[in-house]
Parts: sequence; structure tokens; C-alpha cells
Amino acid sequence: MDKKLATTIGAAARVARTRLELTQADVAERIDVATEVYGRLERGGMLPSVHTLLKLCHELHVSADELLGLSANAVNGGARPGEPPTSPQERPEVRRLLRTVRPLEPAKVKLLGLVANALNRR
Repeated sequence: MDKKLATTIGAAARVARTRLELTQADVAERIDVATEVYGRLERGGMLPSVHTLLKLCHELHVSADELLGLSANAVNGGARPGEPPTSPQERPEVRRLLRTVRPLEPAKVKLLGLVANALNRR
């Protein structure tokens, strides 16, 4: 494994992730890997497969050149021009809540919705 390349990709992924205000768990879920695996990738402990690199580019809104350290954006960590702002549904606490709710059975989701509506009325 090329440790320098792994470190470059990991650092660029971390910059892009934090710019989007995502957690490691958010990105891991979106690219379909375990949170621990994504954490190892960010720390430079592993190189992603080409397929995973492509998913990272898509989910983090960065080019492969940026992740590989080949572009100017990789150096300055600047936001990409025209990047959409994070919507309220994309706040970290909302994403965590959604991850918790997804595996619940439908009756529990309905009950949770009723509780949320009651809280919202106050």
C-alpha cells in the first residue's frame, strides 16, 4: 500500500466531509461501507477501491483529482463553486435521527411521528 497516497486521500476526504458537515457515519452509510472502514480510510490506513473512490467523489462532491491530491482545490480545501447549501434536513442531528428511525417497524415510526407532531405544537 502506498501510505502517502492513502494519507492524501484520507485528508482530502476529511476536508470534504467536514465542509459538507457530514459525520463519518453519514459518509460510510452513503458509500455503503462500515463506519470503522471509512474511519480507517480517513486516517490513511487503507486505500479505497476504484468503485469506492467513485462513490466518495459523488457523495463528497469532489473530483478524483481532489481526492488524489492532484488539483488546486485539494491544497486550499476551498468550497466548490456552485455547491448547493446544506438544507435543514441535512443537519447532523437530523441525519442521526433518520439513521435511528429507518430500522423501526412501521407502527413505531407512526407513533414517533405522532410524538413529534405533539412536540411541535407546544
